[in-house]
Amino acid sequence: MNKSTGELLDSLKSVRSYDEFLKKEMGELNFGTLAEYLDMLIKSKKLKKSEIIVKSNLDKNYAYQIFNGTKTNPSRDKVLMLAFGMGLDFSETAVLLKNAKQPELYVRDPRDSIIIFCLENHLTLIQANEQLMDKSFALME
Repeated sequence: MNKSTGELLDSLKSVRSYDEFLKKEMGELNFGTLAEYLDMLIKSKKLKKSEIIVKSNLDKNYAYQIFNGTKTNPSRDKVLMLAFGMGLDFSETAVLLKNAKQPELYVRDPRDSIIIFCLENHLTLIQANEQLMDKSFALME
């Protein structure tokens, strides 16, 4: 969060739709919980939870606990798996990690740089895990 409240207000006034504002300023907004942020993200991207779960390879019950807020502290890898399941890019994933109170991806870390590469190139979770395996890094599971 680097913009002042005034700058955010000016940005809001300059857009044609609230969705445009969300896309532009998502990283500047405060969300109460991870579940609230995920709910907003799912709605704004018109995603289905069931499809996210399949693509993220998360246990169905565990994923729904994250979505409904009963699981409040998922691990960093579980959050990354959700990011892949939602088809997020690096910047969107950075905001998701921040809302989950997890460390950001760090390009100087070899494992993280592979994950960043995969996010930016819109690879699936399976493809990302193959990249990690090829380089002998821990898989996201």
